[in-house]
Amino acid sequence: MRALLLREPKPAEEGPLVFAELPVPEPGPGQILVRVRACGVCHTDLHIAEGDLPLRKSPVVLGHQGVGEVAALGPGVARFRPGQRVGFFWLAWACGQCPFCRRGQENLCPQARFTGYTVDGGFAEYARVFADFAFPLPEGVPAVEQAPLLCAGVVGFRALKLSGAQKGDLLGLYGFGASAHLVIQAARFLGMRVYVFTRSSEHREQARELGAEWVGGPGERPPEPLDAALVFAPAGWIVPEALQSTRPGGTVVLAGIHMSPIPEMPYRLLWGERAVRSVANATRRDGEEFLRLAQEAGIRPEVQVFPFEEANAALLRLKRAEIRGAAVLRVAL
Repeated sequence: MRALLLREPKPAEEGPLVFAELPVPEPGPGQILVRVRACGVCHTDLHIAEGDLPLRKSPVVLGHQGVGEVAALGPGVARFRPGQRVGFFWLAWACGQCPFCRRGQENLCPQARFTGYTVDGGFAEYARVFADFAFPLPEGVPAVEQAPLLCAGVVGFRALKLSGAQKGDLLGLYGFGASAHLVIQAARFLGMRVYVFTRSSEHREQARELGAEWVGGPGERPPEPLDAALVFAPAGWIVPEALQSTRPGGTVVLAGIHMSPIPEMPYRLLWGERAVRSVANATRRDGEEFLRLAQEAGIRPEVQVFPFEEANAALLRLKRAEIRGAAVLRVAL
């Protein structure tokens, strides 16, 4: 099979991914083999490719928003059938036995494995996936439109849940890329009001189209205080800005896996029982809940599709904030 390999981190401008011919993997006990049709390109892929996150496997096949069909079943798998449409996401496996897993926090499992990071992912024609961590997906929807739901959507939805925002609340979104353009659709469906903070004029236009009541820059003060804020931009300097725009008792959620250093800030920004919390990965339950919500609410990503051969170009466009919506690789027709 053809696969894109990352052997060592490089700046996106230098094309860190290279094609290689690899054996098609054999599914082991409890695993399925997925014929990949499409795979989303995520900021996490960029962070791994450029070395912001330490390389845990080398070489590694990136990609953790994969959609395709079941090509083969490993021993003991009865949950899926050959030819069935499935998706897989960042959490590849968790032990199920540790205190975190027993508490329903499998996303924090110390033995967890991660797709496209500690195990090979979806930037390949085939991927080996643990069946219990795969999601059945509806037929009849283009694979390139389903892929972003599996990370941008799921992790954004977890951030929304952790914020505690309720119907009628005012939610702020800092950064308006793949996650935020899906979260705003979920938030609006759930009856929340949304303000968006972004520098990009194109992203501001898109935010307004999707129902944002107010749009401004990340350093601007909104017309009224936020009940909760989700920070998707990986820029630490935004955290005190978000706190300053959030009411007492509100929550600021940091939704990325990597962020530049958060600057020193006065205690008054936290005082008043404001909370700051991070999102670490996501659980299968998050995925199941969001995929149901996406179907009920008609949440659809706007996608920019790249041929498999243009993965490096997709990473570079992502780095330059030149993607409107979500970037997706079309691995196969």
